[in-house]
Amino acid sequence: MYSEPAGIPSSPGVYVMRDASGKIIYIGKAKNLKKRVSSYFRSNADEKTTAIINTLRHIDFVLAVSEREALILERQLISTCQPYFNVMWLDDKSYPYLKLSLKEDYPRLLLTRSVSSNGSEYYGPYPQVSRIKTLLRWLQKVFKWRPCRLEFDAKTLPPVNKVKSCLYFHTDRCYGPCMGKISPEEYRKVVNELRLFLKGNYRKLRVLWEREMRQASENQQYEKAIDLRDRLLAIGSMSEKVTVRELKPEAFNASIKVSRTLEELKDALGLPRWPVAIEGFDISNISGTESVGSMVRFRNAVPDRAGYRKYKIKTVQGVNDTAMIREVVYRRYKRLRDEKLDFPGLILIDGGKGQLSSAVESLLALKVSIPIISLAKRREEVFFADRPEPLKLPANSPALHLLQRIRDEAHRFALAYHRQRRSRNLGLKKAIKFF
Repeated sequence: MYSEPAGIPSSPGVYVMRDASGKIIYIGKAKNLKKRVSSYFRSNADEKTTAIINTLRHIDFVLAVSEREALILERQLISTCQPYFNVMWLDDKSYPYLKLSLKEDYPRLLLTRSVSSNGSEYYGPYPQVSRIKTLLRWLQKVFKWRPCRLEFDAKTLPPVNKVKSCLYFHTDRCYGPCMGKISPEEYRKVVNELRLFLKGNYRKLRVLWEREMRQASENQQYEKAIDLRDRLLAIGSMSEKVTVRELKPEAFNASIKVSRTLEELKDALGLPRWPVAIEGFDISNISGTESVGSMVRFRNAVPDRAGYRKYKIKTVQGVNDTAMIREVVYRRYKRLRDEKLDFPGLILIDGGKGQLSSAVESLLALKVSIPIISLAKRREEVFFADRPEPLKLPANSPALHLLQRIRDEAHRFALAYHRQRRSRNLGLKKAIKFF
């Protein structure tokens, strides 16, 4: 579980919980903010609280004069933002749980919408079904429990000819209990590690895996040691501290505006998640001379100037903007890939289908998958790599306005660098002529 965050005052107000992308997941009010938020981090938290905490990464709070004012503000914010955990507890939908069938000799982790007293452990509920399905697939790869529906126990294994060609076993996705490849005791050890993960006890799990990794390395079991190392890397970000900040009402309104913009952009472009980080590219030159490229980075819809990058074109001669885009995009994401740095949630290219196609070629060459679009100036159309027709967003769309700001900033930054290089070289030529 996460450690209890510090910095929350004992005053009335509203607390706003967000996930790792900054999306609001729950809004609540309290007479005493510190006491109320602390209650979420109890070891005996109920299923509702556990579901929220497992998703939580950031807490904002807005102070109020009284509990009554906090109640009014809470209602306004819930009505405006519709956080999915608030909505979840109001409707009568049946949300899925993860069920660990502990009564079996070889337990399985399954998705279910019903909870019963049958000796199994249940985790959830999870309102975002697609996310929990993705998590389930990842957990199966890591912990390798048996995903099949075969009914058997340790004393009565299924016939060998029925299971000998199991793809899960032959692709190292299952330990093969149906073929007697793992004892119930060893399998139960794997299940207990899985339980630690599902309960959020990443610290204890990390200690176990670090010890196992050292032992595997000492015993020259290098494949096992590498597997354990990769597991440790995967859970490295899951025990991060929850951050806290105070927001003034006007700042919170601005934060909601950003949330709405990113949500609209996600839906309009069909993205899997909010594009919290967006990187925009442009090229600047005059008749192919002093050609440069720029990359600007926006985070949560505002410029992240520390992330801006300049590129002097190295491999392209003459006027060929599409080839220059190909070079700059390749250089940017080769570096991120090689240094194992985070990719953005979206790439924006200044231009039309030609510039976009060149950028896509670079991503394919690098075997990197990042959502990518281009925005053409003449008609303000959004082009996609995998769609024949462009998208025309409404002129008053906040999502379009954000894309325009990023495109225009990339153009400004590229032009400024181009002028800088021209001025520098012009001064050098004058100095040579003088001497």
